[in-house]
Amino acid sequence: MSDTVKVRIGVEGARELEIDVEDGDAVSATLEAGLAAGGIVWIVDADGDRHGIAVDKLAFVVVQGDDNKGGVGFAPPA
Repeated sequence: MSDTVKVRIGVEGARELEIDVEDGDAVSATLEAGLAAGGIVWIVDADGDRHGIAVDKLAFVVVQGDDNKGGVGFAPPA
């Protein structure tokens, strides 16, 4: 039996895609280059899964830093 590859494609329904990556700066550079070239950029997540993103569909990008581990709650700021 041959190996299989699972591919999931979201259309018009997903508002945000959250991907855990090893290097946020590399992803930013990839997206910037993709915006200049057009087409699709491929992002590899921390698990090794590839995500194809049509750059003309991008609305925003947020790269959360290591020191900005957001949480939910009402604790006073430190």
